[in-house]
Amino acid sequence: MTPERAYPSPTLQFEQSLWQSGFTRLAGIDEAGRGAWAGPVCAAAVILPPDPLVARTLERVRDSKQMTPPEREAWAPRICEAALGWGVGFASAQEIDTLGILPATKLAAVRAMESLSPDYLITDFLLFRELELPQTSLIKGDQRSLSVAAASVLAKTGRDAWMCGLEDRYPGYGFARHKGYGTRLHREALASLGACPEHRKSFAIPGQ
Repeated sequence: MTPERAYPSPTLQFEQSLWQSGFTRLAGIDEAGRGAWAGPVCAAAVILPPDPLVARTLERVRDSKQMTPPEREAWAPRICEAALGWGVGFASAQEIDTLGILPATKLAAVRAMESLSPDYLITDFLLFRELELPQTSLIKGDQRSLSVAAASVLAKTGRDAWMCGLEDRYPGYGFARHKGYGTRLHREALASLGACPEHRKSFAIPGQ
């Protein structure tokens, strides 16, 4: 088996080629929360200015999974400040159960783009055949494209904030700690409390 290629840091390689082709509102798209047991899936869209110098402004932005929580929290507002436009969208646990996780993820992404009017999409593997927009679907896009990496940070911080907000509404589950993912703490809480309305009934969750 060939090991997966590691990308040290995202670049503007794809963006610059598209800027030169006349696209000026490229939206990087990424999501967070697809594999969680509870809470929404969150997607973000980021349009960076067509200026190679933005790579210097956002030089420490990486795939959100490669950044610590404090790093993500520090860089999220800088991404928003540097961007021409950005948006965050959610699809609820109920929408995930009704539509399925992939359509719900796309719905969250469409909501993130509602006010942005992008002319091109760069995505982390997702392909939006439903949209009449030119697009590039990249494997490991959040490690290769700075626009997608920036979106991954906003999606992750946006969803984490949402899950922390559920802590008071549904005490005892530890949502602020595990953010709805399948940890031992979460499993133990489910065994003790059962599922709450934020749990995805279509997922195979212990105790549900």
